[in-house]
Amino acid sequence: MSEDKKPVIKKIQSTGPMRALMGEYFMELDEAAKTGSAKVAWCTSVGPAELLRAFGFLVYFPENHGALLGSSRLASDLIPAANALGYSPDICSYLTSDVGSYLKKQTPLSRAFGMETVPKPDVLAYNTNQCRDVQDWFSFYQREFDVPLVGVDTMRNVGDITKDHLDGLVGQYKALVPVLEEVTGTRLDLDRLREVIRSSYQCTLGWKKVLRIAEQAPSPITFFDGTIHMGPAVVLRGDDRAVAYYETLSAELEARVADGVAAVEDEKWRFYWDGMPVWGKLRDHAEFFGARKACVVASTYCNSWIFEDLAHDDPFEGMARAYTELFIVRNEEFKERYLTNMVRDYGINGLVYHDSKTCPNNANNRYGMPQRLARKLGLPYVVFQGDLNDLRMYSEEQTRTQFEALVEQLHEQA
Repeated sequence: MSEDKKPVIKKIQSTGPMRALMGEYFMELDEAAKTGSAKVAWCTSVGPAELLRAFGFLVYFPENHGALLGSSRLASDLIPAANALGYSPDICSYLTSDVGSYLKKQTPLSRAFGMETVPKPDVLAYNTNQCRDVQDWFSFYQREFDVPLVGVDTMRNVGDITKDHLDGLVGQYKALVPVLEEVTGTRLDLDRLREVIRSSYQCTLGWKKVLRIAEQAPSPITFFDGTIHMGPAVVLRGDDRAVAYYETLSAELEARVADGVAAVEDEKWRFYWDGMPVWGKLRDHAEFFGARKACVVASTYCNSWIFEDLAHDDPFEGMARAYTELFIVRNEEFKERYLTNMVRDYGINGLVYHDSKTCPNNANNRYGMPQRLARKLGLPYVVFQGDLNDLRMYSEEQTRTQFEALVEQLHEQA
């Protein structure tokens, strides 16, 4: 295939049911916000969603909205509104694009689902396991909506997770309960919490199965597909509809494997993607690698929604463990071991590191890790500069040149 000819992007048939499910999710939120039929909680994407669902909240995730702003390419036009309010262009562009969306009253949910605006919260709940920006982000909305703000402050640069870590986190999770009881006027039902956590755990197993199918060569799915199909794992974990969806998706991918259907035709190279996606360039990147018979088969990002430690007898300790086992929370030694294992499991030929300007917590190239792993693994890599949402930080020409150099290096080594 000519490298100048766009490859065929093979559509995953489960995309239709996934979009329908996401539509149901957003319309339920819209109805609840308009009618008061249910209370709405805003939650960070790796936050205490199970606890909120156990109280009967419908849960909305501003980070998911941030990704929609990026993929719809609205973000760069909205960010300046937040900058004008004093929010630095150097902080999380999910935050600034979302705040800009609120200030300018523009949302991709209007075009996609006919929603006039995002649903108003009854409570805001965050977890800083991803970054401190989420606390500042939710604090903005606490001032705007004058609703309770609760959160969990997770430690960073964690090696082994100790009892001291867990005791502190369990205490913080339990401290959320009185506030949530006051907002809902109901007592926490521990049996209901266990049911929600069971469902969330089953969602994790289903999503992990989908991602691990990409170990097959050729892979039936790419990282770029994964960024779309992770939607239910982000916004609907704890809801059995997400579990059912991943059963459908994994069955389709297993059929692809059995029939020898590759996501990238004539797959020759297999890449690992570390860091955030560039939401406004997903299709461009998929086509670039596909045209060169290269499949990005695995990523740190998509694996961030696997929470196997939810399977614990104590629901609070399960949540504390699951949301602290995250790659982003761990120290450099843990991350290097993790990436080494991923390279082995997926048969990786090269690594792509995205140095996201406004998301340093998800950029793992800044402290010498690519160089250390290159010496250890003997694999080529590239570090490209960009951003998850703000395309003003991204150079098309420079990135293309770097990607081409990575592929050319593999050709020379073959």
